[in-house]
Amino acid sequence: MSDDPLEAAPAPVTGADFVAAIRSAAPYVHTHHGKTFVIAFPGEICLREDTDRLLADIALLSGLGVRLVLVHGARPQIDAELAIRGLTARFEGDLRVTDEAAMQAVKAAVGVLRMDIEARLSCSLANTSMAGSRLKVVGGTWVTARPVGVRGGVDHLLTGDVRGVDIAEIRRELDTDRIVLISPVGYSPTGEAFNLRNADVAEAVAAGLGADKLIFVIESEPGSWRLALDAGDAGQLGIGAAEGILASEMEERNLSPEDRNCVRAALSACRSGVRRVHLIGTAGASPLLRELYTRDGCGLMISMQDDYESTRDATIDDVAGIMALIAPLERSGALLPRSREQLELDIDSFSVVVRDGTVIACNSLIDYPDDDAVEFACVAVHPDYRGQDLGAVLLRRARKLARARGRRRVLALTTFAPHWFIEHGFVRGARTDLPRRRQDAYDPARNSIVLVDRL
Repeated sequence: MSDDPLEAAPAPVTGADFVAAIRSAAPYVHTHHGKTFVIAFPGEICLREDTDRLLADIALLSGLGVRLVLVHGARPQIDAELAIRGLTARFEGDLRVTDEAAMQAVKAAVGVLRMDIEARLSCSLANTSMAGSRLKVVGGTWVTARPVGVRGGVDHLLTGDVRGVDIAEIRRELDTDRIVLISPVGYSPTGEAFNLRNADVAEAVAAGLGADKLIFVIESEPGSWRLALDAGDAGQLGIGAAEGILASEMEERNLSPEDRNCVRAALSACRSGVRRVHLIGTAGASPLLRELYTRDGCGLMISMQDDYESTRDATIDDVAGIMALIAPLERSGALLPRSREQLELDIDSFSVVVRDGTVIACNSLIDYPDDDAVEFACVAVHPDYRGQDLGAVLLRRARKLARARGRRRVLALTTFAPHWFIEHGFVRGARTDLPRRRQDAYDPARNSIVLVDRL
């Protein structure tokens, strides 16, 4: 850890930027309040000069009402302690072999690091981002362990596996607004201590608690994996897609042993029922806060469900989101105004793209069965997500629905974006190409361009 004092609080953001930032984070503040997050970070992270920033962000999470369990690692600290004692670290693969002498180094390294973390989380200096936090951090002998035993012909001695976690006691501490800090050491009923991998501990604690989120802060930058992982700009993968893709990622990239353990534990935790697992790096401004309090995040999220971003039929619950999306286009004249009542009546014709509960794109598909045609209408994309081909996503869905209904044409009318439609296979048409009912509703004053896509 850095010996420097906690970084000074950043210069305040004022005016519209401040208000916009607070309002955009507000849904996540409400959603995360009272939820239980397990945050795991390896010993390598604790050696970074910006570790105080991470701990300050964790303190802020607590202040925002998140129930926190922290699980730290200590691999490099243990190696350093072994070197001081003139001992050599021994590994079989990614797993340490811990004899009695090495276990004494584990106890010393973990004890010092734990006290350092507790001290820094207890800081509440004025003029820092921890001012007024006054956190209470607690630990206990909640993790029981058993020896790993002999693997590949090698006895790992006092290296252990998690045997159990006293979830009831951890919950009681969380209920008193304390941060629970757990070290990578477990105890056996016979009075022995075992050296554990922090990722294993975090996985077991998160699964036992039924944590809302398990977050691994790792050395590499999983946010940069997005294109390779085909996770989309949201950086999200369902568990089914994640398993195969992350296996390839671990083979192709030079991930550290700790990072590999975190990836493995992330997948296992998802399979054990943890709804969302996040992998984040340390680059940039407060990645932990950006991952949790912005819609797009900055890392990689693995979800038991594939609905973080989905394209689907709209429901009555989406009316407010659609109204907010199309209102600016109605004011500019790009779309005809629609009342809430009309939207509710027409909601079955709408498709939406939803990200983390927010409607970020929509369209209406108006059916003209007597003319073997549909109209691709009321297309809107949230300003933050333009340039990401969401309109094309909706158009592909519209064409698929049109074909399923046996329609032969997709029609569109626009005053603002004819070239977009032409680039996507439409040709210019005339008013007479419209179904009779649509011709009667055509407003000559708007002089909308008619475009036709023949399926």
